[in-house]
Amino acid sequence: MNLTWLYVPADRPERFDKAVTSGADVVIIDLEDSVAPSRKEEARRNAVAYLRGGAPAVHVRINDPATDEGQLDLRALEGLPMAGVRVPKVESPAAVDLVDLDAPIHALLESAAGVVNAVAIAAHPRVAGVALGEQDLIAQLSLTDEAALDQLRIRAVLAAAAVGLPPVPMSVYANVADDEGLLASTRRGRGFGLFGRTAIHPRQLPVIREAFRPSGEEVAAAREIVEAAESAVDVGAVALPDGRLVDAPIITRARRTLALAERLAR
Repeated sequence: MNLTWLYVPADRPERFDKAVTSGADVVIIDLEDSVAPSRKEEARRNAVAYLRGGAPAVHVRINDPATDEGQLDLRALEGLPMAGVRVPKVESPAAVDLVDLDAPIHALLESAAGVVNAVAIAAHPRVAGVALGEQDLIAQLSLTDEAALDQLRIRAVLAAAAVGLPPVPMSVYANVADDEGLLASTRRGRGFGLFGRTAIHPRQLPVIREAFRPSGEEVAAAREIVEAAESAVDVGAVALPDGRLVDAPIITRARRTLALAERLAR
């Protein structure tokens, strides 16, 4: 599963290769929010040239497909190789049908309607993942406290899990100079079942990885559970040395914890 996702503005083509070599699991060439209206066409040309030039597999965030700019994006990108297309402002499954690109679709839920319809959107056969557009939601709902986002995050997590999609990554943290705030915010999201986070600067990537790194205590507890499970023979629940009983879901979670710790230790 992808842990770090890095946006790069499509009107800054000199940053494309740097983003690809940044260590991010996924690079997203952005045609939408990070590009000024006067530079949309230039950004489109840059993205098309990069994709045509044999670039590594990247995602592209298009403009809202219900707008003229979004339709221009779709026509420009038709037939080009992409690892995924991120679609903003998705409020219903019908919005997904507007995207005719041959790439997995990641639907961004950025409005109250999108969150309310999250399960139906996630269940669309072309949707490979969902995520929240938290800055848009904050603006629409006039939120003043990050804690107010928690219920919205839970709804997205439930929607993805209900239809078997990968875990939901967190939205961007806008202050690139606030590593402590990013770390605390990301750890909070981890507690709500979110996995991974999108970034707007490469310096945020190691902070995101650190936020998802299992602690020494978590690793030790997971290892105890897995070792007990591996030594048990044909039993439903496994007894730990301290008398606790753990069953299959807990064992599965422990294996995931060890796998993530090993991955982040590299």
